[in-house]
Amino acid sequence: MTSDAGDLVVAETPDLNDSADLAAYLRTYADKQLTVVLTPRLMQLRRLVIGEVSRFPDLAKVLYERGPQRAMTRLTALFEHLAARGLLNVDDPAVAAAHFNWVIMADPLNRAMLLGDEAIPAPDALRRHVAEGVRVFLAAYATPLPHKRPVKAARR
Repeated sequence: MTSDAGDLVVAETPDLNDSADLAAYLRTYADKQLTVVLTPRLMQLRRLVIGEVSRFPDLAKVLYERGPQRAMTRLTALFEHLAARGLLNVDDPAVAAAHFNWVIMADPLNRAMLLGDEAIPAPDALRRHVAEGVRVFLAAYATPLPHKRPVKAARR
């Protein structure tokens, strides 16, 4: 189930081409990831595995490796690529990936984990949350645009 969810995020996220808007791309990526992770059936599995981690640690390990760890590995590679292209100012792509992931995931995931499936936000609320999270992430990590020198007015 977690492998299928990860495959869905990867398969439905387009590649970032040279003309793409980085913020729009990250919003699409984050929205897809959050929507998949917050699927009620996946949330129920996650709650069950966490509740039984002491009895079934191998099951928890597999869920972690195929879900969160796989997602973070992919996000780290994406941020390495974006930094190499000069689109992000990233010293440590894994740290940037963790920041992005938790800015996007923390509040909706914690609410759904602790309050149940009825606490999963509606799609419009998720999109607003994602947009704000991407804005905050880019404020910290976007490569500043070069400043243009002001054009001097011609003297008469």
